[in-house]
Amino acid sequence: RRFRGGLDVTHGQTGSESVYCHFRDKEIMFHVSTKLPYTEGDAQQLQRKRHIGNDIVAVVFQDENTPFVPDMIASNFLHAFVVVQLEQGGPRGTLYKVSVTARDDVPFFGPPLPDPAVFRKGPEFQEFLLTKLINAEYACYKAEKFAKLE
Repeated sequence: RRFRGGLDVTHGQTGSESVYCHFRDKEIMFHVSTKLPYTEGDAQQLQRKRHIGNDIVAVVFQDENTPFVPDMIASNFLHAFVVVQLEQGGPRGTLYKVSVTARDDVPFFGPPLPDPAVFRKGPEFQEFLLTKLINAEYACYKAEKFAKLE
């Protein structure tokens, strides 16, 4: 039985699909908002918020170049955001632009973003992104809120 990231794998209350990967001896479960069930009549969508709002690092995927304001997401736990935007790649294939933001008390975490921070879809990008996400979580644990828990 694999890591389930807090998702209900028995009764399906958190949906029937998820995104999971195994990377460098780590199991990673992504809480994807569009894969978590939509609850009719629940304007707040508390089931979705319960999982995403309790994460420490979030990946925000944007189809278009629109501003991302982390303060729009109210959470005591989310401390770092990795924003991935689809770029027009044309004949070069699919490209992604990456940006990172974190709360002030989160120390820098690598690998550093190249300049420009644009990646071609493929294994190198996957390696970079997963490494960045894991390091982001470790850096967030050093933030004041989490450091007090140790």
